[in-house]
Amino acid sequence: MLKDFRDFINRGNVVDLAVAVIIGGAFGQVTAALVNQVVMPPLGLLIGGVDFSEIGFILRDAGSYDTISEAIAAGAPVIQLGAFLNTVINFVIIALVVFLVVRGYNRTIERFKREEVAVPASSAAVPADVALLTEIRDLLAAQRSPQPD
Repeated sequence: MLKDFRDFINRGNVVDLAVAVIIGGAFGQVTAALVNQVVMPPLGLLIGGVDFSEIGFILRDAGSYDTISEAIAAGAPVIQLGAFLNTVINFVIIALVVFLVVRGYNRTIERFKREEVAVPASSAAVPADVALLTEIRDLLAAQRSPQPD
């Protein structure tokens, strides 16, 4: 059983999947930082000084809290529209990057397939020197074989 498990883990697909999950998690963190710390502040400034993390609705005791952050810290029920917007932008960026990577991969595979198809067609043509040597070999073989009377 241990050998089967080791064989399963050592298969290329499982190792590739593990690497993809780890890189994907790190990429998600980088994208979240990009959205929260680079994209959203200028966007909020353009809209009129809006801090997207403070966009939301406090569902209970709204008058008790000055900001959404205070309500969240106190454990009040809050609908966080700004956090949702950050997550949507984060998703769109990740989806775009994945699309571009898959598109590039598919184009590369397609290019290699086209080159593979082109190679056999060109290798089917026998070079002139090889054709001449083949003809000489065949003539020598014909001279050595006994001639029927």
